[in-house]
Amino acid sequence: MDEIVPTERNVPQDDDWGTIGHVQTLVLMMVTVLGIYLCYKMALPFLAVVAWALTLAVLFTPLQNWLEAKFKRTGLAALISIFLIGLIVVIPALFVGQQLVIQAVKGSQIVEQKINSGEWRRSLEAQPQLAPIVDKVEKYVDLPGTLKSFTTWLGGVAGAIVKGSVYQVLGICLIFYMLFFFIRDRHLAIGAIKALSPLSDNEMDYMIQRVGDTIHATVYGTFAIAAVQGLLGGLMFWWLDLPAPFLWGLVMSLLAIVPMLGASVIWAPAALFLALDGNTGSALMLTIWGVLVVSTIDNLLRPVFVGNRLKLHTVLAFMSVVGGLLVFGAAGLILGPVTLTITITLLDIWAKRTSVKTTNE
Repeated sequence: MDEIVPTERNVPQDDDWGTIGHVQTLVLMMVTVLGIYLCYKMALPFLAVVAWALTLAVLFTPLQNWLEAKFKRTGLAALISIFLIGLIVVIPALFVGQQLVIQAVKGSQIVEQKINSGEWRRSLEAQPQLAPIVDKVEKYVDLPGTLKSFTTWLGGVAGAIVKGSVYQVLGICLIFYMLFFFIRDRHLAIGAIKALSPLSDNEMDYMIQRVGDTIHATVYGTFAIAAVQGLLGGLMFWWLDLPAPFLWGLVMSLLAIVPMLGASVIWAPAALFLALDGNTGSALMLTIWGVLVVSTIDNLLRPVFVGNRLKLHTVLAFMSVVGGLLVFGAAGLILGPVTLTITITLLDIWAKRTSVKTTNE
């Protein structure tokens, strides 16, 4: 039997092996990128849940560390942490949300009653200074129709909140489900991130520290400023003997968290309502207090509570929050500043590496 001798045509050359290797590498990269994209699409619906769970995990890590040292069992400490966080965060939030819905419905009913009865027109006739202004506005705007549309929208929002309560409860359950693993397995998660990251351990530690500082500064600073604004607004509501000053102070605090809204969403309509009701002095006092005190206190406190620890210019911090809300929704309050911090930190790391490389050369 004749021996088959491979010809030069049948034997892969070195260049051919190199080509095959490049093709395999390219295919591996394409499959990896596709997998990452599909994982991103699957994780996208849970982005807000993950963001809030991660935020709570960072904020309450000292509590988890204390419980672990006391009970010597990570899982038990995580369960106790979840229970305590629920008491601190969820119950007050549910109470405030319920009161908001009740007051929104009551407020819309009162406004609608005044419109239908014509009481608002009689109040204007008793205010000669305001009547000409309103007459000019009515030439371009259907004031009763606009107010009625607003009350209808307000009632619809309240109804939507009630109908969406099931989804909200489900979202809260998912947040706490992920929070349990975030605080229990945080060391494993950080180790896995470090293993996959192209950054050195020192650079990753710096990155993690900056992200933690950002979350603390954003949450504590923003909520502290909002609490002060709500307190000041609620005090003026109490001074003017307006209904439910404590509740509306809470509402102003919640709205003050959102830069595009703010506490003026509450005190401005209240001042207008006082003016239409004949209480011009109270309306003027509330307007001056809202403009000069409630709205400007943010500019005085934000550099103290947020800017120093966040280590960002006030404009950049503001843009990161507003841009984050536009891109990510409510979770953008955290994701916006965190994204900006990560990007700036990476640029800082690149600058340091380049500087070291240039010095060595």
